[in-house]
Amino acid sequence: MQHLYKLTDKVALITGGSEGIGLGIARVFINLGAKVIVTGRTLETLKKAKKELGENCIIYQNDVTDKSSHKSLIDFAENETGSLDILVNNAGKHLKKPTIEVTDEEFQSVMDVNLNSVFALTRTALKGMIQRQRGSVIFISSMSALYGLEKIVAYTSSKTALLGMTRALASEYSHTGVRFNAIAPGFIESKMLANVMDKDPERKAKVLMRTPAGRFGKPEEIGLAAAFLASDASKFITGVCLPVDGGNSIGF
Repeated sequence: MQHLYKLTDKVALITGGSEGIGLGIARVFINLGAKVIVTGRTLETLKKAKKELGENCIIYQNDVTDKSSHKSLIDFAENETGSLDILVNNAGKHLKKPTIEVTDEEFQSVMDVNLNSVFALTRTALKGMIQRQRGSVIFISSMSALYGLEKIVAYTSSKTALLGMTRALASEYSHTGVRFNAIAPGFIESKMLANVMDKDPERKAKVLMRTPAGRFGKPEEIGLAAAFLASDASKFITGVCLPVDGGNSIGF
């Protein structure tokens, strides 16, 4: 049964995959045998990821909000590696400020990255997946889609909308052999998180207190969950949101 969890010879596209959670997912996918196309806006960061991930990583500089480039991205991925089996919509944008101070432009900017662009890229990739009658599309949502968090109204709105998108697509297209699932990461280790928590010990203690696992997660732990949802081990799972948060969303 172990082969069901392998990603040998599968082709995955991970947006925003050159650092953070996206890089953690790429590491796990490659270790399980996949070929991975990693996108990002900054070439220097992409090259650094390529150096770490090795020959089974292909980098492609791209801004997901440039929707006119999506077909070229998918064409590039499939010309370089073969037909696309897995799409991980990971690229995202965060904004933290009091809600009444958020401008229309700021709100729309977050929605464009986290929702509109995700829809447009998924629609482009989905056409080939449906024709081939196979594929796994994974949306990276957030624990903010599961319960209320203050001062991130645009972010939480976009990440909650991804859950609706997941369910709608699963209902409409799962019969074609393509599956759609979401992951809701909790507090995951990163330079940004460490910087924030180190400056606010009270908040750090509060977060850890309500996380039953008693620690922050690691990017690779999101990668392991994504690998499961991408693999044949989850072939009858579609339309779900999987929290990967050490129990934070049910902690008290």
